[in-house]
Amino acid sequence: MTRVVLASASPRRLELLKQIGVKDIVVRPADVDESAFAGLDPETMVRELARAKTRAIMGLFGGGTVVIGSDTAVTVDGETLGKPADAVDAGRMLRRLSGRTHSVLTGLCVAGDGREEVCCCRAEVRFRELREEEIERYIETKEPFDKAGAYGIQGRAAAFVKSVNGDYYSIVGLPLCRTSELLREFGVNLF
Repeated sequence: MTRVVLASASPRRLELLKQIGVKDIVVRPADVDESAFAGLDPETMVRELARAKTRAIMGLFGGGTVVIGSDTAVTVDGETLGKPADAVDAGRMLRRLSGRTHSVLTGLCVAGDGREEVCCCRAEVRFRELREEEIERYIETKEPFDKAGAYGIQGRAAAFVKSVNGDYYSIVGLPLCRTSELLREFGVNLF
């Protein structure tokens, strides 16, 4: 059986892999300096971060291992919104997304036995107009702080979303359709 290693501390990504039937997942978060990728365009940035995370972990395991790395970014008007630094930053991001459509880009890298596949999945998310009190209450939940763009579509912020165009799971942090295709190519049995 092929061992699968998730190069991420994200509980959401782990749950998504379990959802599609990946068993016996080893979680080994990668220590990658994300600031080194800040000058890249958003699509290249998430692809290269996913690749860097995968490569940082790949060398720690022997043959028969498949490593999955991923990175997600939110962009609006050419600005990349990462994880908020604090409550003020989270509020700024949420106000920026209010009543607008933004892009969510998720880079994915799957590697094993001397080869790797890297891709980027894009989805468009439209928020309804947010009231200031909603933004403040949402920030008080602490949910925005470990998420790109200061929101989690799978959590309380689902109430903000008017529409989604693209892979919903990519917005959560791991494009499941593409991930399952790549895992099968690397010999990982699902279900």
